[in-house]
Amino acid sequence: MKKILTGLLIGTIAGIIDVIPMIIQGLNWYANISAFSHWVVLGVIIPFVNWNIKAWLKGLIIGEITAIPIMIIVLKDDPASIIPIFIFSTILGILVGISGQKFVKN
Repeated sequence: MKKILTGLLIGTIAGIIDVIPMIIQGLNWYANISAFSHWVVLGVIIPFVNWNIKAWLKGLIIGEITAIPIMIIVLKDDPASIIPIFIFSTILGILVGISGQKFVKN
């Protein structure tokens, strides 16, 4: 149970980091809640995926592939937002992967 709570904490921190610029830009609450919950869930998923690759690479891959549906939805109304989504998914995915390895140790 402690590992799951630690993963939730890691995801919550990543979600806050992702949402702060969105709030500053004045994006709607549905987008903010969606992005926040995406990272909370990934905080639990990434540390528990058992691939024989480096933790940062695992986080990068999972962070990007789970962002694809979000990018598809955003593409219609705001194609320029794809770049920040891609960048944040890369950075946060790597950080969640590394943090998960360090603190969850699965």
